Amino acid sequence: MAKLYFHYSTMNAGKSTALLQAAYNYREGGMVPYLITARLDDRGGQSRIASRIGIGEEADTFAPGEDLFAKLKTRFAEGAVACVFIDEAQFLARDQVWQLARAVDDLGVPIMCYGLRVDFQGNLFPGSAALLAWADEMREVRTICACGKKATMVIRRGPDGRALKDGEQVQIGGNETYVSLCRRHWREAVGD
Repeated sequence: MAKLYFHYSTMNAGKSTALLQAAYNYREGGMVPYLITARLDDRGGQSRIASRIGIGEEADTFAPGEDLFAKLKTRFAEGAVACVFIDEAQFLARDQVWQLARAVDDLGVPIMCYGLRVDFQGNLFPGSAALLAWADEMREVRTICACGKKATMVIRRGPDGRALKDGEQVQIGGNETYVSLCRRHWREAVGD
């Protein structure tokens, strides 16, 4: 039975690595995965899912306002797809998550979404909030804070290296910009 999955964590937990490994496993079993990532995140190259450990793969992209149910129907008309993998799922809009849920229900395809749960201010991303509400299964991808505790939060560093408290929710960046921390160390970093 097809399900909508949400694999969530903070930065640098290995979400993209896990996605690429799962897609590889489908291919190794003779099945066809369909990989999609956010068009606005081009850190690994345009139309590419890349991991910090050096692996990557070409992928289709989604854009704000794009009808993902229609996109999936069009792709499925081109040939069978065993599973859909979506990276950077935090950038999905609420209505796009609903379109994915409809695709699971009406098209019978499992959809695995991978993304951040919260932003640098500790707020849910809209796509993550919708996935937490509507996913059939949720799985936390764990990473650790420098203290050894589970990291559940992330800070955005400014040019001086200090944690920023304000700014746009979305700013693309990697290790030079973001640090994953446990809640206690996040609170210390932001001065709470």
